[in-house]
Amino acid sequence: MRQLRDTDIKRLMRSYRREHPLRHDIVALLQSVEYPANVGSIFRVADALDLTGLVLTGITPEPTVGTAHKVARGKEARVPWRYVATPGEALAELKAEGYRIIAVEIADEAVPFTEYEYPDKLCLIVGHEDHGVTNQTLSLCDAAVYIPMFGKGRSLNVHVSLAIVCAYLRYGLACEA
Repeated sequence: MRQLRDTDIKRLMRSYRREHPLRHDIVALLQSVEYPANVGSIFRVADALDLTGLVLTGITPEPTVGTAHKVARGKEARVPWRYVATPGEALAELKAEGYRIIAVEIADEAVPFTEYEYPDKLCLIVGHEDHGVTNQTLSLCDAAVYIPMFGKGRSLNVHVSLAIVCAYLRYGLACEA
């Protein structure tokens, strides 16, 4: 066994994509994700899992400078993104485009992320690192999913949580089809 490089990696990934077409149109909305490293990491996740785009709201820093730019490693130039002042404004636009709105949040009506029946067009919302998705934004959502925790921690880092749910949609569900 040997590690692949450049052209061989491109061929391998192209072959996989041909055999496993995407089943979901995924947009992610970042509600006041405060830490630039998390924003940069989310851009890398969005690129790796071919999200349709990212919507930044509230105090979420733009990925074009500083730590967010460094961590994103150029993915902010590849992943479509926009800034909208409030989640409500962005969600109204997304709903008008046919997206169902799903919070990745520990909420009273949330279901485990593996048990939700995801629509073809969805917007996943992740919130602030300490406060999560606000109750006001949750009231605008169609559903909420959570990641069950087996250890003592109550939750994972925001970019890790988004990556898990998106990877499940890209790989987990695709394997069942």
